[in-house]
Amino acid sequence: MPGYRCFADEFRVLFNSYYVQVGPRHARPERGLLSRPDLARVMAYRAHVDRAVEAWLERRHGAEELALFELGAQHEQQHQELMLTDVKHLFSRNPLHPAYASHIAQTRGRAPSMRWHVHDGGTRITGHAGAGFCFDNERPAHPVLLQPFRFASRLVTNGEYLAFIGERGYERPELWMSDGWDVRTREGWDAPLHWQRDTRRWLRFTLHGMDEVDPDAPVCHVSWYEADAFARWRGARLPSEDEWERAAADAPVAGNFAESRALDPLAASSQADAPAQCFGDAWEWTASAYRPYPGYRPASGAVGEYNGKFMVNQFVLRGGSCASPGSHLRLSYRNFCPPHARWQFSGIRLAADI
Repeated sequence: MPGYRCFADEFRVLFNSYYVQVGPRHARPERGLLSRPDLARVMAYRAHVDRAVEAWLERRHGAEELALFELGAQHEQQHQELMLTDVKHLFSRNPLHPAYASHIAQTRGRAPSMRWHVHDGGTRITGHAGAGFCFDNERPAHPVLLQPFRFASRLVTNGEYLAFIGERGYERPELWMSDGWDVRTREGWDAPLHWQRDTRRWLRFTLHGMDEVDPDAPVCHVSWYEADAFARWRGARLPSEDEWERAAADAPVAGNFAESRALDPLAASSQADAPAQCFGDAWEWTASAYRPYPGYRPASGAVGEYNGKFMVNQFVLRGGSCASPGSHLRLSYRNFCPPHARWQFSGIRLAADI
């Protein structure tokens, strides 16, 4: 933008997410400690950027420039979700357990019994092959060979996870990956993040404050290590991301998203021909390492740092959560986190071999 001036040079450091090519960055683990700039200055910064973007949009642009603008808008939707997860994590550290939002009147449902959807093997296409926006890590679409598999009809519930806890699942090293067992021991895990037990019941912290654990709602805030250990305890496993995409292809991109304002996973509805809760409620850990698809090439410049440089030491999650904007999701969307991470609204979907 000709003649554009930055609102404040120091903001290039303060608000640089992870772009090394842009310059130095404020340490990510310390972001939650920032109390300045104050709200008035942040809003002035936002207004400054809005005016510049609106002026930019009035100009004529080529396809490459417009694609970059759309990437920024889609990235902002990711920020909307991360703001909710970060606020929840920070509020959970406050001994007052403050609520972010009041409860929305919501009837607690009863989760239907879990059953299996059977899928034949064969070759199918994974990845984004059609028109419309996608992130670079969703391309190129490519063929994969699947063996026949079973896919659970809904997410694992809190009640089912309580049974895992009750059978000493956190105390049995044979259920855990070696690295996961080390993390569990070091961190003292004995339940999902945000759970705590009083004298007679399990409670958990939510964006609505403290609440009793609902046995029919999907379990969330579990790490990949916990999800994998639970699956092994149940005599099952986590689905690969290729299996997930095959099974979820029959489900509409609809569910409990941020727009519902529930801001918490809800019990699955009655059974249908397609698996329930493929989209919304809780991100679903897969067994797949976050790696580039065959033929993937990151873009040049800072945009190339967006996804490609994180393709190591992480696992793929699919489907979105109760904090995700519904319009942001699609079948091929790939989220990713390190296996020890529990701050995300991450849950469990079971799969099994045939």
